Amino acid sequence: MAHELHHEPLPECAGHPHEPNAPLELPSPENTVRAAAIFRALGDVSRLNLLCLLAQREMCVTELTEQLQDNLPAISQRLKLLRADRIVVARRQGKHIYYSLADNHISQLIANGLAHGAEHDH
Repeated sequence: MAHELHHEPLPECAGHPHEPNAPLELPSPENTVRAAAIFRALGDVSRLNLLCLLAQREMCVTELTEQLQDNLPAISQRLKLLRADRIVVARRQGKHIYYSLADNHISQLIANGLAHGAEHDH
């Protein structure tokens, strides 16, 4: 015997002034996928430290290696991923490649994340 699903109407949220039929919007699937990739990249402590340095100024791999006290292949791999996710950009000058944050949105995400992380529980 098949059971019919009977759905009760959802109760209205008490004290929440909204129009019940007001359409809500989601970003495009492409933008959601790109944003999720950014958050994944920012979610790694080693990459975040690298990005914190680049938020201060443009740097080459050698400088990043010295500042982070890490090895060149590891830094290069992180930069490759960050470039692929359009979080950092590279500029060649002679034999050196200089890296910087792709845009101000990235620096704001980093600053906001660090500020939120520094907040104390109330």
